[in-house]
This record gives sequence, C-alpha cells and structure tokens, in this order.
Amino acid sequence: MIAILLSLATFVSTFFGGLFAIKNKDRLHLIMGFAAGVLLGVVFFDILPEIIEQIQEHNFGLTGMTVALVMGFLVFHILEKAIALHHSHEDEYAEHKHPHIGIASALALIGHSFMDGVGIGLGFQVSSQVGILVAIAVISHDFTDGMNTVTLMLTNKNSPAKAKVFLLFDALAPVLGAASTLLFTISPHFLVLYLGFFAGFLLYIGASDILPEAHSKHSSWKTIFLTVFGAALIFVITRFI
Repeated sequence: MIAILLSLATFVSTFFGGLFAIKNKDRLHLIMGFAAGVLLGVVFFDILPEIIEQIQEHNFGLTGMTVALVMGFLVFHILEKAIALHHSHEDEYAEHKHPHIGIASALALIGHSFMDGVGIGLGFQVSSQVGILVAIAVISHDFTDGMNTVTLMLTNKNSPAKAKVFLLFDALAPVLGAASTLLFTISPHFLVLYLGFFAGFLLYIGASDILPEAHSKHSSWKTIFLTVFGAALIFVITRFI
C-alpha cells in the first residue's frame, strides 16, 4: 500500500513536469542537473549495496547481476537512439513533423513510466528502504518524463490539448505499475536481476541522458553544484532510512 501512495507522488511529479516544460523552458537545466545527481546517488548508495547484501545473503553469483546491469543500460540506450535516429533522418529532408511520431514517442514514455511504477513496487518487495529510495529516484526522474512527453508531442505538431491528455496518461502509468505488483511476488534471485537491470537503466538516464542535457545549453557551476547536492542528499538519506 505504501508503494501505491508513493506512486501517487510520481503522478504529481510527471504532471507538473509537463506543465513546467510548457511555462518555464529556461530553468529546466537546473532541475535536470539535480535529478541526475539523485539518480546516481540512488544507484551507488542504495541499490548496489542492497544487491550486494542480497547476493551475500542468498549466495548468488555476481555475473548475472552485472550482465543485467549492462543490459539495463544498453536496452534503454538502444531504444532512445532508435527514436532519435528517426528524427535525425527527418531533418535531412525538410521541416515536416508528423503528429503520429509524437504520439508513438509519448506512448513509449508511458510504457516506461508504467515500468517505473513496477520498479517501486518490486523495490518494496526487497525492503522498505529500497522501495522508498527507488520511489525517490522515480519521482525525480518522472518530472523529466512529463517534460519529455509534452515536448515530443508539441515538437511534432500535436495540439497542446492533446499533449496534456498524453501527459495525464503518462502520470497515471506509474500508479498502475505499482498497483500491479500487489498481484504477484518474485523470487529473491529474480529481484537481484531486476534491481541490476533497473540500476543500469537509472545509470543511463542519469549519466547519459539527463546530465548531458542539463549542460547542453546552460552549463554552469550552479548546475554542477545541484548535481553534487542531489547525490549527497541521497547519501545522507540512505544513512538514516
């Protein structure tokens, strides 16, 4: 039940992320810098230590987890670049955006947001601490998901009204994902593999997606400070939860 309550915060984060993207484009880099620090902190100060503890407790091998981590990184890298490649090919010809491309991209983000909610629920199946820290990571990341959903819709000539509809779907997806985990439990071994995969995904989002975007147009010491502060904040939180 706590997982569902926390997933409601992802609804708020996603929805306001989309609204923020519409009204405050000039400040996105600061929020992205902080979010990247939070994601990296969750991976290194919470998820990986929990994985190591589970491996030691159940005498699991390390190879499966490391493979899952790399797969998590590469799968989301490939998915993102596959979408980006289409857009770059469009630019080679002329300025002709297609609304259905924006819709398809937004649907992909909605599916990803659903899995974010599943991640929260499965985190609570490991422990309350893991669930809370995963939720913090997802909440901070879903703010950018909301921004991305709106941006993809609008840049491909969809109306603001339609963009808000898809933003609502994206905001609801994590709640549904977290609720779905009440219907099943998974083995400790699979949880370790899933956490490894999820850590790889968060590493990609934080280090290869959000952080470069935060510095792409507004690189500054303030952005760097917020990234370090985000990671340090998670370090402090993990010491007390």
